[in-house]
Amino acid sequence: MKQRRKNSTLLVLRFSAMGDVAMVASVLRAFAEQHPHFTVIVVSRATFEPFFADISGLIFHPFYPKGAHRNIRGLYRLFTELLQYKPAAVADLHDNLRSRFLSLLFRAKGIHVSQLDKGRKEKKALTRPHHKVMKPLKPTVDRYADVFGKLGFPIVLSHSLSRRRLPLPETAKRFFAGGEAVKKIGIAPFAQHLPKVYPPDRMEAVIAYLSQQGHTVLIFGGGPAEQRVAEGWQHRHKHVHSLIGQFSLQQELAIIANLDIMLSMDSAGMHLASLMGVRVLSIWGGTHPYAGFLGYGQHLEDCIQVDHPARPSSVYGNKPCICDGKDSMELIPPEMVIDKLQHIGL
Repeated sequence: MKQRRKNSTLLVLRFSAMGDVAMVASVLRAFAEQHPHFTVIVVSRATFEPFFADISGLIFHPFYPKGAHRNIRGLYRLFTELLQYKPAAVADLHDNLRSRFLSLLFRAKGIHVSQLDKGRKEKKALTRPHHKVMKPLKPTVDRYADVFGKLGFPIVLSHSLSRRRLPLPETAKRFFAGGEAVKKIGIAPFAQHLPKVYPPDRMEAVIAYLSQQGHTVLIFGGGPAEQRVAEGWQHRHKHVHSLIGQFSLQQELAIIANLDIMLSMDSAGMHLASLMGVRVLSIWGGTHPYAGFLGYGQHLEDCIQVDHPARPSSVYGNKPCICDGKDSMELIPPEMVIDKLQHIGL
């Protein structure tokens, strides 16, 4: 590896989750354009390396939390690995126990560290059961940019989508038959936490509508249980294809890059589409775009949601959101989603 000047290397820590790491990639694209003479070392889970594949001046350093970097001894091993890059500064974009421990070690070495302000107080006021303060909070990508600004590297974010056309995997080309006349719609209907998932029977009604219109529908994201649900939709409706478990993350990104639009929950699917510059219609239940996690370059008017005093019940969707005895997602009828699709010409 070519030796670089000590003051030209910036270390970035963000270990998880998938959607948050994808947002970091969007910010680092802007950084690379505005600070082209710096090298960025990104430390994250190996799975997420495809997010950063074509960013100029970026080196990806994998983090193995269940392997080489497990426990305190493993984190110290990671610290010694990262010291070899001779970083001038460290941007902690995670602010969890692991990143704080590493930040402490770097500070002890006299290296400048800037840490993420998660806005916990404002988010608590937004999500508390009573007397909510319903106002838009600073977007997470802006919070990331602030960390770089404190290190002396200001970033101006465009908050606009930049389309990236990647070549389709050979095994995915069959889904794109019919040319531009057939709309290719991605759907990411699942999420880690149940309050963020649109009820499957209602989502199937939306999928049935898209199928009847002759659009190609591609289902993304999930494990074995979600795969069985998606394969059921595929079996019952024409032009519907489950991609779950069939492609690598890098291949999925290439497929997403060729979509006309994505329909997603407040989940990683929204952020992967943003990374590829694809417009997203998003469905929000227990969470709310005011918390700052709307996909980079996406717009509030493309969020499908209902107003209710119980929303949002949490920032991450890990708490039930019961509205008048019903989960908040149940207050969104399929017709509401279909009307939005029709409004944009689908």
